[in-house]
Amino acid sequence: MDPLSDVLALVRPHNYASGLLVRSGRWALEFPAHEGIKCYVVMKGECFVVLDGVKKPLHLATGDCLMLPHGRAFRLCSDLRARAVDARTLFAGREARRFNVTRSNGKDDAFVLVGGHFSIERSAEILLGVLPSFAHLRNGADQPSLKNHLEQLMEEMKDPQPGGSLLAQHSAYSMLVIVLRMVLARGERGGVGWLFALANPRIARAITSMHEKPAHPWTVQLLAKRASMSRTTFAEHFRRTVGQAPLEYLTRWRMLVAGELLISGASVFEAAGAVGYESESAFSAAFKRTMDQSPRAYARQRRAQNARRAFNGNARSWPSATPEP
Repeated sequence: MDPLSDVLALVRPHNYASGLLVRSGRWALEFPAHEGIKCYVVMKGECFVVLDGVKKPLHLATGDCLMLPHGRAFRLCSDLRARAVDARTLFAGREARRFNVTRSNGKDDAFVLVGGHFSIERSAEILLGVLPSFAHLRNGADQPSLKNHLEQLMEEMKDPQPGGSLLAQHSAYSMLVIVLRMVLARGERGGVGWLFALANPRIARAITSMHEKPAHPWTVQLLAKRASMSRTTFAEHFRRTVGQAPLEYLTRWRMLVAGELLISGASVFEAAGAVGYESESAFSAAFKRTMDQSPRAYARQRRAQNARRAFNGNARSWPSATPEP
């Protein structure tokens, strides 16, 4: 797989809720702080977004995408002076947990918004740590691939059919991936981190090599050769675009891969070998230095966290739950 796919497979984002918001007239909705990533696309009309901690309101027009990866509370509104209501009240008491479709009482559907809320199961920092506080992507819905998935998602929410929940989940997940691609494409304008570095083909080749073969005895010289660059130029360029030295990034990726193996039941010895360590003690020292926990403590903690998430996810599936997109 490519590095973006590798990371998404590692963190396992899944669609917690999808929503279709249809408004008319003058309106405003308050959304609380959240965990995970929220992603919205304006299908019709325009609105303002007031983000907690951001002074200037954003203006979203038809086709614009908004990604919120860091849990900021926010307000959506047609008018900055309109009195806001808590968005959660729109979804209270609903029995259908698959989708949240809410319409105003107006006759004209002046504003239509599609949204998805994605929770992240594991190692969220590797993805969220490289994403901006928010991403406003203009005319993103004009991309044919995104447009097709959005139309599919809207159809399933408007008129659910057998198997529609699964189709909608796939469409929502595809929306997230395509929006992440668009964020990646902006990396040439100064973004720092592995995601933005993928926009550089040479650095991307080195990152891909590390992801494909984490156990390989990589050196800066070997990675520079993969990037078709001199050792010094590669090391400087990698640090500037990724924000870490090449071998620092490699060690971090190895520990994340090993961590997933440990969570899945692998022994410390097995995890160490899978990422290129012949010595269990050397691996344990590197793991603790990178992850701030011993391998066994990390595995215990993450298993407990996953169990809590699974329990909470089951609890949210009952009719009393009130998710918001």
